[in-house]
Order: sequence, then C-alpha cells, then structure tokens
Amino acid sequence: MRLNRARAFLILLPLVAVLSIATGRPAWAQQSRGPYTDVPALPEGVFGERIAELIDVINSNDSSRVRTFVEQRLTESSRNMAPMEEHLATAAELYEQSRGFDFHSIRDYEAPTPAEEFVVIVRNRLTQDWQAFILLIEQEPPHLIKSLQFSSARPPSDLPPAAKLSESQLVRELEAFVQRLADADAFSGTVLLARDGIVLFKGAYGLASKRFNVPNRMDTKFNLGSMNKMFTGVAIAQLVEQGRLSLDDSLSKFLSSEWLPLEITAKIQIKHLLTHTSGLGSYFNDKYNESSRLLFRELDDYKPLIAGDTLAFEPGTDWRYSNTGMFLLGVVIENVTNQSYFDYVREHIYEPAGMSNTDCYDMDRPVPNLAIGYSRERSGPEPRWTNNIFKHVVRGGPAGGGFSTVEDLLKFDSALRSHKLLTPDYTEMVWSGKPELNSPDYGFGFGVRGTPENRIVGHSGGFAGINSNLSMFLDTGYTCAVMSNYDMGAHRVVTKIEELLGRLE
Repeated sequence: MRLNRARAFLILLPLVAVLSIATGRPAWAQQSRGPYTDVPALPEGVFGERIAELIDVINSNDSSRVRTFVEQRLTESSRNMAPMEEHLATAAELYEQSRGFDFHSIRDYEAPTPAEEFVVIVRNRLTQDWQAFILLIEQEPPHLIKSLQFSSARPPSDLPPAAKLSESQLVRELEAFVQRLADADAFSGTVLLARDGIVLFKGAYGLASKRFNVPNRMDTKFNLGSMNKMFTGVAIAQLVEQGRLSLDDSLSKFLSSEWLPLEITAKIQIKHLLTHTSGLGSYFNDKYNESSRLLFRELDDYKPLIAGDTLAFEPGTDWRYSNTGMFLLGVVIENVTNQSYFDYVREHIYEPAGMSNTDCYDMDRPVPNLAIGYSRERSGPEPRWTNNIFKHVVRGGPAGGGFSTVEDLLKFDSALRSHKLLTPDYTEMVWSGKPELNSPDYGFGFGVRGTPENRIVGHSGGFAGINSNLSMFLDTGYTCAVMSNYDMGAHRVVTKIEELLGRLE
C-alpha cells in the first residue's frame, strides 16, 4: 500500500469518499482551509436532521438502517458510486474504527465555502480522535446528500490546547490507549517507542493465530507490507556508494526486453524507480489475482505480471506509487551483484544491523513465531474473521511482503543513524525528499514528512490482514514501530504516538 504525496494513506470508499487512516493528519479538505471556528449546535431544520440521522445510522451498526439511509437520503449519482454491499461494508468499517461518533460542532471557515457544504466535527468514541464528516446537501427539496467525505480533523476551536506531558506521562497514556484498543479487539500486534535507541515502551497484544489461540509476543514476526522498500532503497544506495551503479543509469542497462520494451526501459533511470516517478504501475493486477501464488517465488517469476506495464507519464515528470518500479530495483540488484536479491539484502542489511528476525520467508514452509494476518469480512449479516494466506504472495520481495519485528525495526533505525549501512551523506540522500524529481515527500525508498525542525522519515505497509509502520524522528531521537496482523491495525496507534509526542514538554 502506498505512501502518497499527502503523506497519508487515502482509501477510496463508496459511501464515504475519503477515509484518512494512516498518520492522523487531516485530509486535504481539512488541511488547506486556514482559520476556523466551531459552532456547537446542529443547523436548524432539515439540514440538522440529515446530519443527526447520518451519525445515528453509523452509530447503530445496523445494516438495514444503513441500506434505508442510502436508498432514501443519497442522490442517485451518490448511490450509484458502488453496489449497495460496498456502501454497507463502508458503514460497518466506520463503526469498527470508532464504535460510534459523538457530535461536537459545525465548523465554519474564514474563507468562503459553498452554502451546500457542512463540515461536521465528531469525536471517535474508541480513539477519542477528532474527525469530520464533510457533506454536500442539496439546497432544494428533498435535500438529498450529494457527497460525503470522512477525514481526520483539527481540534475544535472552543477547546483549550491539550496539556503538555512529561515522557513518563506520555508512556502511561500510550499504554492505556493501546490496551483500550486491544480490549475492543481493534488492535492486534506489537508496539515499540524508543528515544536514542533506548526503549521507553513496548507491548504485544492479540493473537498471532486465531485458529490455535497463540498470543502475539514481542519477537513475533509480522508482515511488513511495503516497508521492504526501505531495504531496497538502502541496498541500491550501497551499490551507488561503491561505484557499481549510478542513479542516472537507464533501466535498459539491466533489464532485457522480456521484462519491458526497450522504448520504456531506456527512458527510466534508477532514481525514477527509487522515487515512484518512473510512470510504471503495480504488478498486483488482474493477472496476479487470477494466478496461483505458487507461480511467484523468485524475481524472474514475475515477468508475466510486469511485461504488459506501460508508462502513465514521462519518467521524472510526475509521481505515482509504483510497486513495479521498486520491484525492478531488485532485478537491478541481482544483475549488478550476481546474487539473489534475498541473499544480498540479508548479507548487507539484515546481518550488519543485527536483524535476526527479518527476512522474506517462504509462506508454504514452517516459519517459527510468525503472525497470520486477519481481516473482518462483512459480506454477511455478521462480521467474521478471514485470514490472508491465499491473498498474499508466497514470498515477499523488493516491493514488500517480508516479515520483521518491532525490535528488529529499531535495530534498522539504529544502524542507519549510526551509519553502519551507509555513510552520512548517503544516509541523508535516501531519506531526503527529491523535489527536483517531482517527489518532495519521498526519498529513495523512504517517506519524508514533518517540518525542518521535526523531520520524520520511514515507511508504512498495508494489505489484507497487514498494517505496519516505522517512523524515525530524526531531530528528536524518537523511534516509533508498530506492527499489526489486522487490516489498518497500526494506524490508530501511530496517530496516537505522534499526537502524544507533539505534547511533550
């Protein structure tokens, strides 16, 4: 799953058009509007009735009520954005993420906004986060809802700033928060917070295997999702540093036309692949979905999935998250080193960093202490758990799908900061944005955000039954690693940690 230009995951959903789930930063509609005030009362008349009914329906967790609301309160175009079952699943997901919302206010901005727009500030009962429903409601009868967005929100204007915290208070609040999520079965996984390499808090929650009732432990291995891209970026930087590769080399130097036509590979440079500016897409395509996972184990096995890819834009002129682009860097590594990608990364990244519980494991072979990923399926009247064994790759690779632990991710962080893996200049190179390549928020395998005084680098990963994150706070020394075997399980904890760190004295 991608780290996008807005530095947050955005999941497109039918009923709720935008759901901001990764970092807790407000979605674009909330970020860019400037000063605001909050009126702690619903609008009078039908508009207030529509808003109150929406919140009540979501809080009911009743699919029949959601169905009626969609049929009677949404415009035809809004209803037809997706099949009804997807609308129902979206509403159920909102409830699972919140266990209900409490109305707080209607937000008014100093900048003019359309009369038909209502920004409704609500509080998430589970996480206590401030969030927003952004509705467009017809001004003329029957006053149907034209569109609906859901996002994070800045705190209400009528509340005082949150109290400052000592580090020990931060740890206590974090522990209580994660326990509350775990008690609600909204989080399963491991959490680690450290400063200057010293662990301040760590904990394991939930089950690694629901079938055998095996609890997660601190050394349980969780799927990284896209976080493997950091390892691939470091591996490429090592080869560049050694003079065995140039960032300006064309992909055609390393790939035969069996992968992609020469007219495509000749245009793409290594730096484009590292920054998601190549114009390539993702090999998680229809052919992948229709194929046996056993067909894809070594990098060469992926040729049939990648061979038909085309350029969405000229390399370097735009930005689009690309699993294919990062995967092909693994092929480059194999060509340059005459080693398998897996052996190279193990010998030159995992072993020097001391990451003994990290690798791209074969999922059809026994791997000790490995978490199975789970998703809540909502196609029936009651949610049920399904595992991701038949959905994911049989073996991860350069673009994602390996396994690690939060303690190993801290070792990776420490190895980077102490320059065991790269010299200071090359370390700075991989985790700095590349605006000259139209990639200001993504370096070479690393997401980049924060401010010049509080830089945050790292990566997230997500897939069915997978959500993990590593955030390295370069200027304050903190490290946050969260790994979960639930869909989107880590993002709430990451959000909370960043909020708490922002309140430190």
